[in-house]
Amino acid sequence: MALIFQRLARNFIKNGYFPTDGETLSRILPMLIPDLSGGVPCEGRTIRMLDPCCGEGAALADLCQGLCNSWPNGPFIETYGVEFDQERAWHAKTIVQSVIHSDIHDVVIKPRTVGLLFLNPPYGFGLKDNATGAVASDTNERAERLERTFLKKTAPLLMIGGVLVYIIPHYALDDEIRTYLARNFTDLRFFMAPEQQFKQCVIVGTKCKPGHPRKDVLDMLTRAQAGELNDQELPRQWTQERYVVPSVAYGSEFDFRAVRLDGPQLAQELDRWQNSLLWTGFDTTFSQAKSEHRRPLRDMTKWHLALALAAGQVTGRIESKDGRVFLIKGDTFKKKERTVATQVDDNGNVTETITMLDRFVPVINAIDFTPGDRLGQIVKIS
Repeated sequence: MALIFQRLARNFIKNGYFPTDGETLSRILPMLIPDLSGGVPCEGRTIRMLDPCCGEGAALADLCQGLCNSWPNGPFIETYGVEFDQERAWHAKTIVQSVIHSDIHDVVIKPRTVGLLFLNPPYGFGLKDNATGAVASDTNERAERLERTFLKKTAPLLMIGGVLVYIIPHYALDDEIRTYLARNFTDLRFFMAPEQQFKQCVIVGTKCKPGHPRKDVLDMLTRAQAGELNDQELPRQWTQERYVVPSVAYGSEFDFRAVRLDGPQLAQELDRWQNSLLWTGFDTTFSQAKSEHRRPLRDMTKWHLALALAAGQVTGRIESKDGRVFLIKGDTFKKKERTVATQVDDNGNVTETITMLDRFVPVINAIDFTPGDRLGQIVKIS
């Protein structure tokens, strides 16, 4: 288990934060195997692992390191985390590939793109928006259990065949959670964690298409909630078939971003992409505007002027013979023309033919800079 900063220790119980212990992690790891169906080495393949409440990131980092050490020629592993607490989130950024400091509800993640969901959510009840500042003991001020909220929010992110590792207190397996697991996961297994300070259990399953919940699975989870399966401890040696963590093509489409960024995270992103920023490449981007225009070898004909206009090169300040001054910008836009032709044959059958043609229309936009009542008027010539 990774060391935890002393300054964070006071927050363990606060906000329902109970990090996964090292012994539990060491027993979960042998249950997993990366997708090796494409052969070894698995070049061009990657596994995405997500922890939506990653804390300091130790659990996700340890799982990633364990899989990489056991399968050095397996797929490349990408790790993603979300953490609400600022201190824990910034520590996680140092050991997890990509971490967002935010509420999970303010993070956009593309559905069905994650291969492994490691979910050890906050324990307990959330509060309704209109709850009082004191601890809400009244059920009217309680929202649903956080274990259920995080499950329903993040399980759709798993691809079909993806693996769920779900760590919650066994007594939190209410009817809605049991039904959701039985409908959306197959090969479900229940174990009690070796660390029992908070009566945690570990539920592992494979994502499947939603279906009718199986009665035997519901019965098993009901017994687990009642504490009848507390003797089923997570084994030290895994002898059953392993859970295969699916992979995707490296570089395939994936969306992982925050709806809102705070100042420090924005600064981090700007520093990360500084070579792609407009200000960094200002001279390159606007070099054309700064370059010296050479006089053409001959006077421009009407055709030359038309081409310059279509290319958007007719710009700047001009003065007409009558003294009017304009600031102009030329451009070309594409306009679709729709024609409909109707034909009627000898039998009275009507045939309608629709033709769509692209027509390129040059246009000049100008601002009248002539002193007087026309100053500031916009003129459009097309």
